[in-house]
Amino acid sequence: MKGWMGKLRVLTLLGSIALVLSGCGRENLSALIPKGYGAETSLDLIILTAIVMLFVLVIVMILYVTVLIRFRKKKGKEDFVPKQVEGNKTLETVWTVIPIILLIIIAVPTVIATFDLADTKGAKDELNVDVTGNQYWWHFNYNGQEIQTSQDLYIPTGEKVYLNMKSSDVIHSFWVPSISGKMDVNPENENTMYIEAYEEGVYWGKCAELCGPSHSLMDFKVIAVSPEEFEQWVSDMQNVDPKAVAEGETAQEGQALFQENNCMGCHAIGSSPVQVGPNLTNFGDRSKVAGVLDHNKENVMKWIMNPESVKPGNKMTGNYPTLSEEEASKIADYLLQLQPSEITPESAGN
Repeated sequence: MKGWMGKLRVLTLLGSIALVLSGCGRENLSALIPKGYGAETSLDLIILTAIVMLFVLVIVMILYVTVLIRFRKKKGKEDFVPKQVEGNKTLETVWTVIPIILLIIIAVPTVIATFDLADTKGAKDELNVDVTGNQYWWHFNYNGQEIQTSQDLYIPTGEKVYLNMKSSDVIHSFWVPSISGKMDVNPENENTMYIEAYEEGVYWGKCAELCGPSHSLMDFKVIAVSPEEFEQWVSDMQNVDPKAVAEGETAQEGQALFQENNCMGCHAIGSSPVQVGPNLTNFGDRSKVAGVLDHNKENVMKWIMNPESVKPGNKMTGNYPTLSEEEASKIADYLLQLQPSEITPESAGN
């Protein structure tokens, strides 16, 4: 008895620790705190399924305990055999019909929600963004806006934004738990879904499909701002001058190094078809370096000098000349000046 009590205490302790840890980390990287229509619909289905499963569990446990107590071996009746009910049509009908009814209760709302979330009839009249999944970053091209960004997707609140998604290499999966469900991103075909955020804020997204050694580091953000702020952001991004001279001698030297080392061959500033590497138009406005590091000069230099130490297997490793710490510092000064808009993750409530 004491042994079982000890095990029960250990299980209770582990369960408590798991419950506490489940609340740690990014507060909006959870499907259980919906801030958008897709996530809200998904949560409703999760709750419905959980209720059905709980109902089944309760019924099974009641039957189990009843049988355990009623038909247990009793002293003096060791040879007692309960009445056999094999072939009882009533029982067989009950335990066949009830599961079918439960499956229908789950299936019908699921099918309705699936078709609802897959609806793209209004895509032509709404904001469309072409999303490209890459190892291990995301690229966003705003249709008809001449705006391209990477890692940070800006959207207006209260509006449907249609995402036309395709991969440049392997299969990825686009997932922003707080505002949407998942959608596979394939190299062979384009998948479309829409997202809609109810509130302003920064919503973390993940790649939900194993895609290589740095799959777990393939983070991105959806920055939801008011429609007025979104219009301002669009205007700011459209007026970016890729040839603008940086401010300050050190940053200007960094800009020259950036051009001399052919960084522009992979990284675009402004609207450009270049997608070999992430678009850097608003690099200075981001809140993370490479999607995972705190956004500061030290980490920018760390990424420039040794990207493999941050994201193993990334395509930047070994594809550019070795830079000294001084050169990396100057390039970092230049990149951190790329701040075309006052609408940033911080202003959206990050």
